Amino acid sequence: MRRSKKERQQFLKQKINENPFVTDDALAEFFHVSVQTIRLDRLELSIPELRERIKHVAEKQFDTVKALPLEEVIGEIIDLHLDQRAISLLDIGQEHVFSRTRIARGHHLFAQANSLAVAIIDDELALTAKANVRFTRRVSEGERVVAKAKVVKHEKERTIVEVNSYVEQELVFSGEFHMYRSDKVLEGEKGEHEDRN
Repeated sequence: MRRSKKERQQFLKQKINENPFVTDDALAEFFHVSVQTIRLDRLELSIPELRERIKHVAEKQFDTVKALPLEEVIGEIIDLHLDQRAISLLDIGQEHVFSRTRIARGHHLFAQANSLAVAIIDDELALTAKANVRFTRRVSEGERVVAKAKVVKHEKERTIVEVNSYVEQELVFSGEFHMYRSDKVLEGEKGEHEDRN
């Protein structure tokens, strides 16, 4: 059943609100219209193009990465609340895929998730002690991977971070990262030192 223009634009606005990182191509496929129609709809609704939407999200206030230089994070961090949650984007390009199949190499998805798990830690030193990961569908060249990390548990010397990565809201990767952090150890050493005095 084809929607009227008004209905389509209403749903379009809703979909972009739900997922600001959805591409015009994906929207065109979802609504069974041309990319040009989606662009015209966006113009009429005063919805900026994807690049501007990403920039807008990135300009919102978020914390600064402590555990590693920002350029060492795989993907672009667009949201970060230390010891709570974080989001990064990775556009799968030619350099990320097998030349024969154009399918993304798994280690790039792992690296995006792992570096986000490191970045979320509110500490100068954070190392991955253990990771349980699962790849749930293949990712192809040209797709955008949105990784969402959240701290799920604080233990004595470790923080457990859960990362789920999506393409167009479809889960493609999930991981549980057990992160070693220096402040827990330093606090322990300080306590032992004070006990001895």
